Amino acid sequence: MLAAVPVRASERLGVVMMHGKWATPGPRTPVGRLAAALKNAGLLVDMPEMPWSRSRAYDRDYEGAMTEIDAAVARLRAGGAGRVAVAGHSLGANAAIGYGARRTGIAGIVALAPGHRPESRDFLAGIEDDLIKAREMVAAGKGDETVEFADRNQGRSGVVRATARAYVSFFEPAGPAAMPKNAAALKAGTPLLWMVGAEDSVSRLGPDYAFAKAPPHPKSAYVTVGGGHRDTPEIGAQQVAEWLGGL
Repeated sequence: MLAAVPVRASERLGVVMMHGKWATPGPRTPVGRLAAALKNAGLLVDMPEMPWSRSRAYDRDYEGAMTEIDAAVARLRAGGAGRVAVAGHSLGANAAIGYGARRTGIAGIVALAPGHRPESRDFLAGIEDDLIKAREMVAAGKGDETVEFADRNQGRSGVVRATARAYVSFFEPAGPAAMPKNAAALKAGTPLLWMVGAEDSVSRLGPDYAFAKAPPHPKSAYVTVGGGHRDTPEIGAQQVAEWLGGL
C-alpha cells in the first residue's frame, strides 16, 4: 500500500487521471487501479470518461477534450484541491501534455506510456486514405457529418464513427495532437513526468522524441519501468505517487 502524502488542506493535490484509447475509466482498468492507489496515498482524483473511450469514439475534437479536462480540474478544485496535476495513459498521456501546452497553473503533467503519434509515418499507415477523406469533407463544408473512419491503437486496427472535423483534429500529423509540438509548448514552470515501459515501442524513441523538447524543470523526470504499454500505470504506481507527492 502506498503511504499517504502529508499536506496541509489548502495544498491538497488533485489529479485528473485519463484513460487510454478504446478504454474506459473503470476501477479494474490500469488507470483505475492507479487512481485507487493515489487516493489511498491521500490525493484527490477525478477520472473522467474522455472522447476517445470505447463508447464515445471521438465524439468531440481534440480541443473539445481540453474543455472536458477543464471541467475535471474545476471539480477537483471545488472538492478541496489547492493544486491540480493532469495525468494520463497512452492517448490520455498525449492529452495531458496537450493540456499543459494550452493551460497555465498546472501543478504537473504525468505522461504514462504516451501514445497516439499522428506525426509518425508508421502510425499513419493504414489510415491515411481516411484522413484524406476527412480533410476533403472538412474543406467541402461537411466537417460535422459522421461517417466511418479507420483507427489504430498499438498496432491494432479498428473502425470508428466520428465527424470528419473531430477525426482530423486527432489524426492530422501537424495538428493539435502532435506530442513533440505540444511538449515544446508546455508552459515554463510545469514539471513533466514521462514514464514508459521498457517493452513499449515508444521507449525506443528515447527522451529526444518529446520529453527533451519540454522546457527544463528541476522536478521533471524521464523514467523507464519494466513491462509494456498497458502495464505502465500499475508498475509505476509507487513512483507516480512519490513524484506527485514531491510537487
